[in-house]
Amino acid sequence: MLNSINLYKVYYIDKKVHKRVNKNTPKNIDINLLSYQYFEGVDLLAIEGVSYSTVLTLISEVGTGIHKFQSAKQFTSWLRLSPNNKISGGKVLSNRIPKGSNRLKIALRNAANSIGNLKDTALSNFFKRIAFRKGRVSAISATARKLAIIIWNMIVKRVPYKPETEYQFLDQKRKKTTQMKKLITKFDITINDLSFQL
Repeated sequence: MLNSINLYKVYYIDKKVHKRVNKNTPKNIDINLLSYQYFEGVDLLAIEGVSYSTVLTLISEVGTGIHKFQSAKQFTSWLRLSPNNKISGGKVLSNRIPKGSNRLKIALRNAANSIGNLKDTALSNFFKRIAFRKGRVSAISATARKLAIIIWNMIVKRVPYKPETEYQFLDQKRKKTTQMKKLITKFDITINDLSFQL
């Protein structure tokens, strides 16, 4: 126990000042240290949008029982955050998220909603892309599902959270390049049509 506290003090000296603290949060308990010890060295508050109340809800609703879920897909399905695809004859009839809720799902949706108000982070950019195409309600559900997957990977697989901004940029670049190649072949565009020389 002392070793984990010392490691915590060495690597996590900052008190996460960017996290909003609810006025009803107990003053004599360090939630940051408590969650770090409870999940054996996993810093869930490193995820933007995840607050103290989200971590406390996770501890109270699932706790270490999250290891019982064999995959992140099972965890999100249990939370009722995965779309329930109904397929008949190869055609998708419905892909709505099933009804039903629990405290952890509500906490993750609240965290996702707060992510939507952040500026220029990996998760907020994901939120805004979904919101632009499908609306804010769908974006909240999609981001809450993404949060659940990140949390499962952090606790069960011990994968630290790293915003993949560079990876997303390269992925977007690859997609745009593919789209441009398709347009060039479709309309038979040459260098002379583009009016510039390479």
